[in-house]
Amino acid sequence: MAELTAPLAGASRRAGSPWLFSARLDLLVFGGSALLSFLLLGWGAATGLLDETLPAWTWVATVLAVDVAHVWSTAWRVYLDPQELARRPALYIGVPLLGWVAGVVLHSASSGWFWRVLAYMAVYHFVRQQYGWVALYRRRLGAPPSRLGRVLDDAAIYSSTLYPLLWWHAHLPREFSWFLDGDFLPGIPTAAATVLLPVHVVIMVAWAGHEIWQWWTGRPVSAGKALVIVTTWLAWFVGIVVFDSDYAFTVTNVLIHGIPYLALTWVYGKGRFVSSGGWRASVFKPSGWWLFLLPLVAVAYVEEWAWDRLVWHEHGGLFAGPEVLLSSGVTSLIVPLLVMPQLTHYLLDGFIWRREGNPGLAETLGLTRRD
Repeated sequence: MAELTAPLAGASRRAGSPWLFSARLDLLVFGGSALLSFLLLGWGAATGLLDETLPAWTWVATVLAVDVAHVWSTAWRVYLDPQELARRPALYIGVPLLGWVAGVVLHSASSGWFWRVLAYMAVYHFVRQQYGWVALYRRRLGAPPSRLGRVLDDAAIYSSTLYPLLWWHAHLPREFSWFLDGDFLPGIPTAAATVLLPVHVVIMVAWAGHEIWQWWTGRPVSAGKALVIVTTWLAWFVGIVVFDSDYAFTVTNVLIHGIPYLALTWVYGKGRFVSSGGWRASVFKPSGWWLFLLPLVAVAYVEEWAWDRLVWHEHGGLFAGPEVLLSSGVTSLIVPLLVMPQLTHYLLDGFIWRREGNPGLAETLGLTRRD
């Protein structure tokens, strides 16, 4: 990590660089996370894990150490930065509190609808994050895209994510779910996915053809943008459409979402704190990356311990302590409380990574052009 992040102070910030952070770091977090997903998928196919319940080691390595940990990385961006927290206290304090209150009300009325609403919020968050990477790469390239190029970019990234979701809805029930069985609304006819498959294929072929034509005619193209779109299409289509497997869905869904987000937060922290001194500067030095990641994994473990001992009771071998059986009333208080970090992460993402309302964000991330 130290070697890969060293170029951030130089190469990634030079004028005209088409990469978000640096070529090596971008390839690691976008290409590397996808490669790891497919290596794990191949391992699962070779060992028969595709047909089994998600094994504990996979759950720890993906769900706990990446998915839950990346949710808590919002703390580095907001809650462990006194100046940022003081800048918008009503937003940063109000979102989790109001989210908990709304969650208590909804869960008390219907636990099924509580998880359904949360599932669709998560889906929106996952889809929009992939679009966000494409938009950042397009802006980083500098040359304004043609209207056709922008339309095809947007169509490709949304088709890469929304078509597999449509297919999933049209083939319920599956061997996997977003959170719990039944959290997606049934009722979409199977024929809808069949009819729209050619549209999905045409969109992706048209996007690829346009990118090749741009390159062939000497116009600027973004390798990073292409990498995000291609890996998103592969992971979502294979993990949702090709395989009906909880293992396949988990390894293809979690890694390409959580690892780049962790990298984004780390790069932001490096730009924000390294020159300011104090303990945060040590965390965001290239050699201190483990000081950034280890607390996230630790607090993710504590959260999952609470989920398991109080609610799910599924991983007794991983979490010490007795199982606690809660009444329905107490459950409606505790479950929204445990969901609060996740819900806060979803909601604040719409504010903390936008240029509007965040002066100096692009400069902190090293995404400004200086030519």
